[in-house]
This record gives sequence, C-alpha cells and structure tokens, in this order.
Amino acid sequence: MTEIDVRRGVPAGHRVASEWRVSHYGPVPRRTDPGGWDLRISGATASGHDHLLGLAALEALPRVRVHADLHCVSGHTVLDLCWSGVPTAALFDLIPPREDVRYVMAWAQFGYSANLTRADFAAEGSLLATHVADRPLEPERGGPLRLVVPHLYSWKGPKWLRQIEYLTQDRRGFWEERGYHNSGDPWTGRRYSHQEETGEGPPL
Repeated sequence: MTEIDVRRGVPAGHRVASEWRVSHYGPVPRRTDPGGWDLRISGATASGHDHLLGLAALEALPRVRVHADLHCVSGHTVLDLCWSGVPTAALFDLIPPREDVRYVMAWAQFGYSANLTRADFAAEGSLLATHVADRPLEPERGGPLRLVVPHLYSWKGPKWLRQIEYLTQDRRGFWEERGYHNSGDPWTGRRYSHQEETGEGPPL
C-alpha cells in the first residue's frame, strides 16, 4: 500500500487537541449493510450517465495510507491521524468527469453536502477513507466511507459519504450556505463567508 505523508502541523491560531472528539451535524446512521450500500457518481460525467459503486467495487480500487492532521473550524487540530482508503484521483480515473468540470459536490447521508474545487478534491492526500489507525471507520467517525481532504477544514470532508457530483459551476454546500468560507483553507485564518475576496465563491 502506498504511504503518503501530508502532515503540516498546526495552523496559526489553532491549538492541539488533547483528544479526537466526535463532532457532526445530525444523527449518526445505523450500521450499514454492505450489500445494500453504494456510492453514486453523478453530474457532468464524461459518459453522461450516473455510476454506482458498491463497497466491493470500491475496495478493489488502488489504496493508500495517508498520514495527516485534522483541522476543525472551531480552532483545534488533531495531529498524526493515519487514514487508509482510495485516493480520490483514482475515482477520476475510473469515472472521468467532463473536461469542463471544475468543482465537486460531496453528498453525505441525510443531505449534508460540501463543495470543493476539482483540484482540492483530487489533491495528493485526499482520499475516500474506509479506515483510520488501520481499523474500519466506526459509524460515529463516518463509516463506512468518509471523504478526507487534509489540507482543508474538516467540514469539507463529509462523513457517511454517499454521492460525488461533478459540477461545471460552483455551488455552496451545507455550511458554506450558512456562513462558512467557501474555500475552507485553515492556513489563511479565514473561516467565514464575509472574509471572502471577490470571486472566491458563488453569491450567498
């Protein structure tokens, strides 16, 4: 398994968390029947069709282990997490987006969503995570599948991932519609939409 290390430490203004607290919006889904679970790839696919991947098909894709830190918008950072799963770039290889796709919307169970640029979604270290610390993700940690984008705030990596939508134009996700910064970059120190520069996000 390929090993990737994208740890960068603690952004300015953050503090190191003494523990990795469970944090999420809404209820925790019940444990998933692997046979009834799928990930939908939709939107502007190169084929023009939606695609469904079951857990078995997902687990057959190339896998990586990513050593990364996790940054919460509340201002704490969890250091040295070890995720494993499928690199997001491998999803693009398997189900290519159209050439004019510039954004991705990641949809979770219960309708939660997060928007990302195509580049952020496919960056080195970004992955569809099935394990942390070499153990399958528990439901409260986002299992069976969550998106992990280590260089952005953790809200950009939805738990209980169920759909990836390819977009030609940007749309705000759940928290972005409610006042969070469209980019979600912890290294800028900007958390909120009122701190956005012109062109950094679609109108609220």
